[in-house]
Amino acid sequence: MKVQVLIVAAEASSGLFAQRLLEYWQAQGKDLQAFGVGTEAMEKIGFDRLGKSEDMAVVGAAEILEHFSHLKAVFNRLVEEAARRQPRLAIVMDYPEFNLMLAKKLDQLGIPVVYYVSPQVWAWRRGRVQTIKKYCRKVLLLFPFEIPFYESKGVPYEFVGHPILDELSQEYFDEASVRLHRRRYGIADDERVVGLMPGSRKGEIRQHLQIQLAVARQLVAKDGKIRILLMVAPSLGTEFIQSQLGEINFPLVLIKDEPFAMISLADFVLVASGTATLMVGLLEKPMVIMYKMKVLTGWFARLVVRGVRFFGIVNLILGREVVPERWQSGANPRELSDLMWRYFDDPLHAVTIRQELRQLKTRLGEKGATARVAKVLEEFLR
Repeated sequence: MKVQVLIVAAEASSGLFAQRLLEYWQAQGKDLQAFGVGTEAMEKIGFDRLGKSEDMAVVGAAEILEHFSHLKAVFNRLVEEAARRQPRLAIVMDYPEFNLMLAKKLDQLGIPVVYYVSPQVWAWRRGRVQTIKKYCRKVLLLFPFEIPFYESKGVPYEFVGHPILDELSQEYFDEASVRLHRRRYGIADDERVVGLMPGSRKGEIRQHLQIQLAVARQLVAKDGKIRILLMVAPSLGTEFIQSQLGEINFPLVLIKDEPFAMISLADFVLVASGTATLMVGLLEKPMVIMYKMKVLTGWFARLVVRGVRFFGIVNLILGREVVPERWQSGANPRELSDLMWRYFDDPLHAVTIRQELRQLKTRLGEKGATARVAKVLEEFLR
């Protein structure tokens, strides 16, 4: 009988990392069956999907209330299936409101829980770390700056490094390869490309897309040689994005591909805060980070976030505001457009930012995070 493993990967980035772990286990000949919450790509390689990432990727109090009945139904089904299948291990990824409640239930069932992709408890609602300590056997850390926090709280952890490094390929840095790739989308060699990355959740698209399009409109009005590339996250369909576009009066290329492949086409990127900012940074693309929540959610976030100067991952890793970030009222078309235009107006500034972003790779550990994760989890799967 196959060893059962429960995985909850409700975010686009978590889904990718979970997929890579499943692929690694398959390559190693592991005889196991994984089930839980995941992406369509995970399902295609044999994952038993009880909950769909694309339907569960919501953020903020208002959004969670809006989707509560669906989230509760998935939660109950996971608990029922865990009780029935008795998995050897449960791996929960990010998504703290859901996963910490689930961890408590699983602990009561005697199922060991490992937290892979730690929630940002070091930034807001720090008291949740006690819940993690109580119900999770181990936390796997992706960022070196997380280590002192978990160490100080006495939480068993393992620093595994960031699995996104394994997705990096040298071809994304090869100018001839990128030029050829751009030509496939009708982008001329003398055109400069602005990438728009409004997010991986439907709620984020509704909050960010029109703002980003307004910025794009202003940039194109200043320089007709600017091309706009709207990137669709793996967790979203192009049909949904098209339904949110409205009237477009400038040339727009809509693209859905592997994230790094899409980002490599851009010269500069306007990006919603999240793992996408790290991908943009690793490809050394100057960017502006933005994020806008519903008013109630933003008000709550302002109350509970403590002790962090930045919200963009690249700035957190580098310890200073290397790239500009704007939140809530600051994430408006005029201000964002001015910040983006500086990259065009001041080439030396853009070169400096690229050089600063080059440091990211050395701060994230070495490649091979998925293999290190699998090694840590082996003690639970024996």
